[in-house]
Amino acid sequence: MADIILHHYPTSPFSEKIRLVLGYKKLAWKSVIIPAIMPKPDVLALTGGYRKTPFMQIGNDVYCDSALICDVLEHIQPAPTLYPESNKGLARVLAQWADTTLFWAAMGYNLQPKGAASMFEGAPPEAAKAFGADRGAMSTGMTRLRPGDATAAYKSYLRRIATMLDGQDFLMGNTPCVADFAAYHPLWFSRVRVPLMAGILDATPAVLGWMDRMAALGHGQSTKLSATEAIAACAASTGSKSELEAPFGHDSDGTFQDEHGIPLGSSVTIAAETFGQEPTEGELVAATRTRYTLKRVDERAGTVHVHFPRIGYVLKAAQPA
Repeated sequence: MADIILHHYPTSPFSEKIRLVLGYKKLAWKSVIIPAIMPKPDVLALTGGYRKTPFMQIGNDVYCDSALICDVLEHIQPAPTLYPESNKGLARVLAQWADTTLFWAAMGYNLQPKGAASMFEGAPPEAAKAFGADRGAMSTGMTRLRPGDATAAYKSYLRRIATMLDGQDFLMGNTPCVADFAAYHPLWFSRVRVPLMAGILDATPAVLGWMDRMAALGHGQSTKLSATEAIAACAASTGSKSELEAPFGHDSDGTFQDEHGIPLGSSVTIAAETFGQEPTEGELVAATRTRYTLKRVDERAGTVHVHFPRIGYVLKAAQPA
């Protein structure tokens, strides 16, 4: 199999989620550091429009969204599992809550004025301004919690997580599952990225102990790779046997499932439902039970298959030029 390449940056919370999954599964991976804000020309060469962090590349397959990345890593390395047999559905639902509701409550608390100021302490004023403008553009149309409401919700969620840990090391038992990784990364941001705000965690010592156990999983074995090298690896994979046989990527299910009346081979766009709605346009080559795949051609990256999960993303027929 081609190398696992993670495109990320060190302070990205969703990247920390995937770095820990790679550590848990003891996988070797290549690390491409990408910009935290636009412009991101090397990112867009691979994704075609999607600009959220992280995304994962294997050959000329590009996987967007951390939930889908977890599924792909489970397919590549089934043990230890992220989805316990007795609670697969519950683990996924809890992870989805953590990646959305918990995450936005935590960020509303973390990035209130004093938290944001600490995050950019020592940086030039224009850095904070550029970051704010970038995330503002990504949040167009979203309803965001005010700091007071976010703080109240975050405290409640931390107490609920502490209750889940009563008598066990992880959220659903004595081994971590996908829900642990999803719930960990917003709290990691509080503790590591804005430590001035980390006092909110002190009221739930069980949560702090769990966070220590999660951090101890590590990040696996990574080696550095440049964006130029990653794009070249994508271009070199174009036309490979795996591409011709399985355009839906690293998944055993290629059955077409049509909910939109859009046939395969159509020109379509896919975009996130809410945060980061920049669309990716391409040819719809797969629409399985869990994901969509677009085929697109880039002058630098060659033929790229860009994969998105169904949940959280909107598929539309492309408008004629």
